[in-house]
Amino acid sequence: MLERLFKLRANGTTPRTEALAGLTTFLTMAYIIFVNPQILSSTGMDAGAVFVATCVAAAVGTLMMGLLANYPIALAPGMGLNAYFAYGVVGQLGYSWQVALGAVFLSGVIFIVLSILPVREAVVNAIPRSLKFAISAGIGLFLGIIALQNAGIVADHPVTLLTLGDLGRAEAQLAAFGFVLLIGLVAWRVTGAVVIAILVTAAAGMLLGVSPFDGRIVSLPPDPSPTFLQMDLAGALQVGLIAIVFAFLFVDLFDTAGTLVGVSHRAGLLTPDGRLPRLRQALLADSTATVVGAAVGTSTVTSYIESAAGTNVGGRTGLTAVVVALLFVACLFLAPLAANIPAYATAPALLYVACLMARGLTEVDWEDVTEYAPAVVTALAMPLTYSIAHGIGFGLITYAGVKIVSGRPKDLHPAVAILALLFLVKFAVI
Repeated sequence: MLERLFKLRANGTTPRTEALAGLTTFLTMAYIIFVNPQILSSTGMDAGAVFVATCVAAAVGTLMMGLLANYPIALAPGMGLNAYFAYGVVGQLGYSWQVALGAVFLSGVIFIVLSILPVREAVVNAIPRSLKFAISAGIGLFLGIIALQNAGIVADHPVTLLTLGDLGRAEAQLAAFGFVLLIGLVAWRVTGAVVIAILVTAAAGMLLGVSPFDGRIVSLPPDPSPTFLQMDLAGALQVGLIAIVFAFLFVDLFDTAGTLVGVSHRAGLLTPDGRLPRLRQALLADSTATVVGAAVGTSTVTSYIESAAGTNVGGRTGLTAVVVALLFVACLFLAPLAANIPAYATAPALLYVACLMARGLTEVDWEDVTEYAPAVVTALAMPLTYSIAHGIGFGLITYAGVKIVSGRPKDLHPAVAILALLFLVKFAVI
């Protein structure tokens, strides 16, 4: 049955290798079961229900990726997009978390349509390469600010906006220790480095009396009803939510496309001309996972670049993804452990992901000012406006403007010009 479903021999792999790859991938991304409930619960969402939604959405999306597309790629709620959901859409803009879930649901439905219709490549290709990398880097910087805030290393200031926090607090010191430990483990190529750093930092805090521990690790899954089918679709259809739906959609689309190509390239799964077979099925799995995730109560679900850890140990088929999905189902019984992880213990993971995503700026063409200037504006605007959507908007407007003023309108894709104009109108109306 496994051979028929996953074509193991044709891909030069075995069930044992695929199982090991699945375990490896899971350990590199399991931090999401601790981090996601913590971030989304800041909106008023029930942390236990979000924990269930995180595990269910990850399991469903990863299972679909394995069975439909036969790729060793795992999915879970995306880092950056969950922070934008909580701190941007709900915290800064003042929408309810139900409306935010509605926006995520709508973005997933549009993504499904784009995945089915033969226009997805055109949509992805319309956005300039430099801005795609800048969006990734900007989300990284956004996560970095949130990580340092959660750790208490930076704080708000009435004059300078940001300033140094109280480094004498144990939380800040533990977060710094956790980050150094994490980077050290990564440098030594330790599997599950992020999870290990989170658990060690949390344990250190509990032993020092900084945060409590109730002694529970395993229990039956929490009640999912507080977030299940609670998205407000009518509220998400407001005109003011268009930019937010757009941000959720396009960040997920770019992130997914980049992850699929990147992981598949490392695993040797691309065709000789660089194309990705079964791309439609892969995108359909990703977009459907976002719809399912919004329905059960979590932010946008996307493909994880950490899947490359599994392909590095031999994962080549969807059986790897199926193993990851089963492990996420097993995690449903670890809710008490997740509830005992404090914010300062997950801050190192956020900061590490920020470092990974900031690498996108190295891919920008630094010899062309009309490319790197809009990219820098995009990346800086996201953390400084606390909004991925605003960062994308500023980037598109800057890109269109500098191309026209510099006498290079032919470099400007019509879709980019239209989007820039729409964002310009939106910012003028605010």
